[in-house]
Amino acid sequence: MTDAAPSEMPRSEFHMREWPFYWIIRVNSRYFQAMEKALKPLGLDLPNWRVVMALYEGKHLSVSEIADLCVIRLNTTTKIIQRMRTDGLVTTRPRKSDGRVTEVTLTANGEQLRHKGWAVAEKMLERAFGGIPQSERQALNATLEKVFDRLAD
Repeated sequence: MTDAAPSEMPRSEFHMREWPFYWIIRVNSRYFQAMEKALKPLGLDLPNWRVVMALYEGKHLSVSEIADLCVIRLNTTTKIIQRMRTDGLVTTRPRKSDGRVTEVTLTANGEQLRHKGWAVAEKMLERAFGGIPQSERQALNATLEKVFDRLAD
């Protein structure tokens, strides 16, 4: 054991491919690129895709709940919702228990687009995880959830 200051501590060598965040960022970026390309023919971009998937089957969520689920800043989520409302994909209403809260739900057009988007996502899931055992997928999800929770403010 040494009493050396942190700056004097020996550093291990850095190997990029052994750094988990290297792979997380690369997978995330590749996934976003592939999904953008696959969703474009539907007229759906990734921010809208994330919102329609949060609002599944008649669910009413507040704008802040959507922002939290989608890990998008609240002001950005508000702009996405406003654009989606203009496009006829969502409706908004005051929450019955607290009129200061705006709830969002999919319209019939939004629900139809969600189903089409989900079909694209299922194909992407199979493309990415086909042949990987369910047990490995579950272990990966559990590990990523732990990392996500530990990085919370």
